[in-house]
Amino acid sequence: MRRHLTAHRREARLAAASTVVVGVDGSAGSLEALRWALEEARVRNVRLRAIHSWIYLHALVPALVGYPYTAGAAELDAADATTTAQQAAETVLDHALAVLGDTDDVEVERAIVQGPAAQVLIDAVSEHDLLVVGSRGHGGFAALLLGSVSHQCAQHAPCPVVVFRATNAANAPEEQPWTSG
Repeated sequence: MRRHLTAHRREARLAAASTVVVGVDGSAGSLEALRWALEEARVRNVRLRAIHSWIYLHALVPALVGYPYTAGAAELDAADATTTAQQAAETVLDHALAVLGDTDDVEVERAIVQGPAAQVLIDAVSEHDLLVVGSRGHGGFAALLLGSVSHQCAQHAPCPVVVFRATNAANAPEEQPWTSG
């Protein structure tokens, strides 16, 4: 009986989500997470907020977090480089949202925020939301099951987190997302 009550509370908490928030970095995994988040927003009849975070790093500084954009040419000053990075971030989110097709039945918000991906996503949610992230995005450690962003979100977000594990092959069986919270 206790197990049934716990499962019921978890379902009730997930159903109370006011917004499904999804992190998008343009990777195949984040696009699959975006599709899953759209379907979840439809089922719950709530808004979908797609967030792409970006950080500008000087070309000589190694990228450790977020989805880094660097100046391609040394003659770009900081303002030009930031504008270029912002435009590149907008392009990534535009392409990702275009993949969704028809979204007339769901209110879709888009947000482009400068800052480290995990912190941007954690700051964007409340305890009533549902956060969806891919298991790995553009990070450099291919052997990790969970990327650093998904791991940080699962550990620190104030709401339930779905870590969507992308399939690697077209004929691989569909895998269920992992949920924390």
